[in-house]
Amino acid sequence: MLPILIPVLIGTIIIAVILGKPYWRDYKRKKVSAVPFAKHWRKILQQRMPYFRKMPADLQLQLKQHIQIFLSEKNFVGCNGVVINDEIKVTIAAQACLLLLNRKTDYYPKLRTILVYPRAFAKQQQSRSSDGVHFSQKVAMSGESWGYGKIVLSWQDTLDGAYVPDDGHNVVIHEFAHQLDQEDGLADGAPILGKDQSYACWADVFSDQFEQLKHHAHSRTHSIFDYYGATNPAEFFAVASEVFFEKSKQLKHEHPKLYQQLSLYYRVDPSLW
Repeated sequence: MLPILIPVLIGTIIIAVILGKPYWRDYKRKKVSAVPFAKHWRKILQQRMPYFRKMPADLQLQLKQHIQIFLSEKNFVGCNGVVINDEIKVTIAAQACLLLLNRKTDYYPKLRTILVYPRAFAKQQQSRSSDGVHFSQKVAMSGESWGYGKIVLSWQDTLDGAYVPDDGHNVVIHEFAHQLDQEDGLADGAPILGKDQSYACWADVFSDQFEQLKHHAHSRTHSIFDYYGATNPAEFFAVASEVFFEKSKQLKHEHPKLYQQLSLYYRVDPSLW
């Protein structure tokens, strides 16, 4: 009888651990967010994130709680001489958590580690010429999002993106938008939408705007979006997210349907901040 009971007991324990894990995770998060926000972290926010002061008080509080949880769960690694400190961690976390406001979130569940380089880093990239010839070249990158486990950021570009909050360029927002896009396993410009959003409507609006940007990039005519967004739908979503938070009023005026979709997705209206 005992040999039969042992496997049953082990199986019961395993099931209990699996079922109890989400509750334990939520309990830990509530404890972390209940701790008063450190004063020196608040100074970093005010110094490194100018539009923090413009946000409504309830969103400021929510952002600080998200930062606390984010920093308790993610690992930061300095590369090429970067020494990780609170300034680096809070500056990155604040911009990353901007994308999580007012939404049920699991805090970028696939992300474990953020690698921080002092400045733009080189990467060997495979490309193909117009006549079909494949070649390899080194490219300078300010950030990179991996599908499983890692984000790579340039600290200098992170500082620049935070310091100028209205130029439509923010590497942290860009790379963490990719993380949201990758939560369903695909980087395709279609993240997991809320129940009140239509994938068909999202696809119509984003496809139209993506094609417009490709036209602007080809003809070198002005666009509110960086031409890099014309690379593919995933890059367009990331670039559009940068513009949504940093040039909200202009985006809302020039591309109201796109702004509406992003506002529904991110659950905020930064044009009112």
